[in-house]
Amino acid sequence: MPVTTVQKDTENLIMIVEAAFEAPVARVWEMWENPRLLERWWGPPTYPATVVDHDLGVDGSVTYFMTGPEGDRHHGWWRIIAVDPPHKLELEDGFGDADGQPNPDMPTTTMRMELVDRPEGGTVMTIETTFPSLEAMEQMVEMGMEEGITLAINQIDPLL
Repeated sequence: MPVTTVQKDTENLIMIVEAAFEAPVARVWEMWENPRLLERWWGPPTYPATVVDHDLGVDGSVTYFMTGPEGDRHHGWWRIIAVDPPHKLELEDGFGDADGQPNPDMPTTTMRMELVDRPEGGTVMTIETTFPSLEAMEQMVEMGMEEGITLAINQIDPLL
């Protein structure tokens, strides 16, 4: 399993997920950069993603939806804050409506993803999610965020 650790820090309102891959940094970056690859892993296995728009440039955006087992759709969006290919991506992440507009009833988070070379070869991917409040963090964890991101990331290996 690629996910090696998940740490939640309620004092600093962050969750850090770390994963290790045998592939080089450039190849792992493609999992984010290529929308067809992204939709093959972004989302747990029972909620596959469909990427609608994909622009990883600064001030760009990504919109997508996940389709549940009953055909229900859950929309999401990213607003790109910073990008340094193939090593770093920072974005605002939120829930959306069918038109890709933010859902004001749900919290948004800031996600920082970093890819670094492992000394023994391969890549370490770290995803740090910052929550706007303890209530938002608790809500997202209760909704299954930790399990969902772990299941999603663990789908990357076969794509590499």
